[in-house]
Amino acid sequence: MKTIKEITERLQNTKIPEPWMDELKEDSRAGVKNELERWRRRYEKQLIKEAAYMEKKEFDASHMPYDGALLAGIDEAGRGPLAGPVVCAAVILPRETQILIGLDDSKKISKPERNRLAELIKQIAVSYSIHIQSSERIDELNIYSATKKSMETAIEDLQVRPDIVLADAMPLHVSCKAVSVVKGDAKSLAIAAASILAKTTRDTLMEQWHEKYPMYNFKQNAGYGTEEHVEALHAFGPCEIHRKTFEPVKSVMERGLFANEPSDDQSSHWGSPHTK
Repeated sequence: MKTIKEITERLQNTKIPEPWMDELKEDSRAGVKNELERWRRRYEKQLIKEAAYMEKKEFDASHMPYDGALLAGIDEAGRGPLAGPVVCAAVILPRETQILIGLDDSKKISKPERNRLAELIKQIAVSYSIHIQSSERIDELNIYSATKKSMETAIEDLQVRPDIVLADAMPLHVSCKAVSVVKGDAKSLAIAAASILAKTTRDTLMEQWHEKYPMYNFKQNAGYGTEEHVEALHAFGPCEIHRKTFEPVKSVMERGLFANEPSDDQSSHWGSPHTK
């Protein structure tokens, strides 16, 4: 009779149900029953991930004008925060993408998993582009127009021209056919991939800004208007990356509460867009 440790190790290396596992159902040891139940839950979770992956892949395939067409997905991160840029990413995925099973809307995935997937996406992508739209530009244009222009720039910056673009709930004017998809990051594999690149890039930028302005806790809130962030805004005033046309930033500025005068040009701090 195998020990519970031996059974556990074998189960951990088993991906699909196998005949030998039927014998475990008759094993009276509580430890064996617990390990078998853990395996069953892992397996069911994996089946759900695989089904979701296939749905997203089929959704993308249904929009391709011909077999082998190049489809780009595009998404943004950071439309709602009080501070920081909006980041847009465009991605063209290859035909073989099974390595991305589990890819979903970036908000539904843990940070370590997002970072892991982001590196995979960059490695396997036919092409990808990331555009960073500064808070200054957001104030100049308004958030909708700034996001739209950033998305269009990210598409045009792709080093490989796509045949069609799927955008997450945004009508675009680009040099190829573009389709706006409501809740696209939950439906399209390419949009979900773009969502991952946009969010991980923006999170990294906000962590860098946290080092300069720790009082706002950008590392935790990513510039969103949490209670702690708003309290710091009232206590210290806005910094250089706060969006001056957003409330309550605008009202705080009108009362003359400034802790730090803008010092660095944001575009030079963030550097050039990332492309492949």
